[in-house]
Amino acid sequence: MTAQAAPPVTRADLRQGPAPFGDTAVDPTTEHTEHHRLGLALILVAAFMVVLDFSIVNVALSSIQHELGISAASVQWVVTAYAITFGGLLILGGRAGDLYGRRRLFMVGIGVFTAASLSGGLAHDPLLLIASRMVQGCGAALVAPAALSLITTGFPEGPRRTRALGLYGATASVGFVAGQVLGGVLVEFFSWRSVFLVNIPVGLAALLLSPRLLRESRLSRAGRHLDTVGATLITGSVAALVYAVSQAGITGMGSAGVLIPLGLSVLGFVAFLAVEQRRADPLVRPAMLRARGLRSAGTLMLLLGLWNGGEMLVLSVYLQEVLHLSPLSAGLVIAPQGIVGLATGLLGARLARRLGIQRVLVLTALAAAAGFAVLTQLPSGGGYRPTLAAVVLVGFGTAGTAFGSMVTASSGVADRDQGLVGGVINMSRQLGAALGAALLLAIADAVDRTGHSSMAVGDRAAMLAGAAAAGLATLVALRARQQSPHKPPTAEAPTPA
Repeated sequence: MTAQAAPPVTRADLRQGPAPFGDTAVDPTTEHTEHHRLGLALILVAAFMVVLDFSIVNVALSSIQHELGISAASVQWVVTAYAITFGGLLILGGRAGDLYGRRRLFMVGIGVFTAASLSGGLAHDPLLLIASRMVQGCGAALVAPAALSLITTGFPEGPRRTRALGLYGATASVGFVAGQVLGGVLVEFFSWRSVFLVNIPVGLAALLLSPRLLRESRLSRAGRHLDTVGATLITGSVAALVYAVSQAGITGMGSAGVLIPLGLSVLGFVAFLAVEQRRADPLVRPAMLRARGLRSAGTLMLLLGLWNGGEMLVLSVYLQEVLHLSPLSAGLVIAPQGIVGLATGLLGARLARRLGIQRVLVLTALAAAAGFAVLTQLPSGGGYRPTLAAVVLVGFGTAGTAFGSMVTASSGVADRDQGLVGGVINMSRQLGAALGAALLLAIADAVDRTGHSSMAVGDRAAMLAGAAAAGLATLVALRARQQSPHKPPTAEAPTPA
């Protein structure tokens, strides 16, 4: 990662307060303490809840549509509303955590998310449900970057941070898959409302425990202000892009509902870049935009989100509509992907120590591509025994790429910018997931409409697109490895607690 020009560390920066877990960030001897481990566990549980909610609602859409009496096009807004606010506000949420306190934003986000979950679970009006999902997305956009930056500022760069990020990456990967399984269980044995209400006890417990297990983590705000103009432009740009992507599979790529927000997104991003060049204290410093590690990691997370979000949706539909499995059975078929993802996160630090993080990225992207290659042979009936091998390979590739990307993105970045890094990485994945869900499903539908006798032809084509995304990620990882120095330079000296 290239060194970044940054303001010198001031005495105010040195008075930033205790590290996130109540111990100094540079003292590795305290990692084994129970308090330290519980703080990390709390962050991982909260991050799991936020990621889980991105996929758990998909299983409940049919029940929501039937009970509330809304159209198929309208019920998709239950997913789209969450995606727009979550993806759009992540960079703003990450920078706000840097300035106003990561624990504070973490707790505010948990509170907003929990209240919106209660509102959604009790909703009898479609508009109230969709509004609740939008507010949930706002809360999630505060929690996700705060959680990641609490980890990266709580551990010094090296094996201990790598191990913690492995756990975080595993948590995110398991959350995407667990949503399919848990959603199927809750809808089948309870009702669609339970997919919202299940968040409430978890959120309340996190709010009660955060002041005990986490301490505030932020830099001094002396002379620093939140760039509201830049925040408005980038939030609007990303939200417009997510909206355009989510509508592509419904109205078509050439429709006004896609092209207009897509144009607004491009204009907003260009204006954002122009504004940031002139600001004395920008939302995103130009040096951050030029950081090779962050660019590579963001690209990898975008591609990962694309194949992961698309695969989860297409494979779930295939298992239910082509193989005629129940939602719960379909979730159980996909479940090994999450289990392997968890194991990958647990062993990620050891793998990185043996191979190096760049080789891990190449290996895991290749594994995902191989898994999708197997899935391109999906049959039109009966069973498919290689499915287990395929989801195992994709699970290993997804979790390993997520873990390696987060390590790469946070390496050499000062504590002052770790919240922003968390926002960029999470935004890249969520944007990719929205793109993948729209693109892979659109490919499957378009191929099926060509009149093929086999119902699985479109699903195979979608999996081929997933293989292409994983193959492109392999090329990005190879290029990053060729450009990576033997010892990554740091942007500036670590800031003591």
